Amino acid sequence: MTEQRTVDFWFDPVCPYTWISSRWLVEVTKVRPVAVRWRVMSLAVLNEHRDDNPEGEWGDYLWAPVRVCAAVAERFGQRALGGLFTAMGTRFHLRGDWGNLEAALTDAGLPEELGTVALSTTYDEAIRASHAEAIALGGADIGTPVIGVDGPGGERVGFFGPVVSPAPTGETAGQLWDGLLTMAAVPGFFELKRTRTEEPRFSA
Repeated sequence: MTEQRTVDFWFDPVCPYTWISSRWLVEVTKVRPVAVRWRVMSLAVLNEHRDDNPEGEWGDYLWAPVRVCAAVAERFGQRALGGLFTAMGTRFHLRGDWGNLEAALTDAGLPEELGTVALSTTYDEAIRASHAEAIALGGADIGTPVIGVDGPGGERVGFFGPVVSPAPTGETAGQLWDGLLTMAAVPGFFELKRTRTEEPRFSA
């Protein structure tokens, strides 16, 4: 029997490509012995020292969803965090319902009063610490998502991405996972990239 692998997946729930990548990873768990450990990172932290504003009008509002995610992770664990991410992504990216964090919490079976932390700095230190883990693993010049897997010597290897649209399903999802593991097993492998030519697609 093939040993189950644990993959770390750092995300900011507002990123559409991160949402698509996460749906690919959920598909992978159906066809490969993989367990996902959901982690938070932050586009607000990633971009706070930049002169430009790549996230446009979001500004400080980038903090709100990830703060709620961090609160859920601390109080209910990473499995509950994964459920909230699914609920947030469904509302944000599939329905265009960006502001209703309480409804996303309810969808995930979590207390809606956790939505109050969106305007609080209570979990900012935890967010920064988790974000720093992702950057330490994947490198400074990356974004969200960051995925962490075991390398050839058992060390943790991190990559930005994969950026894929739409999310592969079934065995195709598994084959992309296999390719990621192959790259992670090559010492000194750093980057494989091509320019995106279309907007994110949430379904095939």
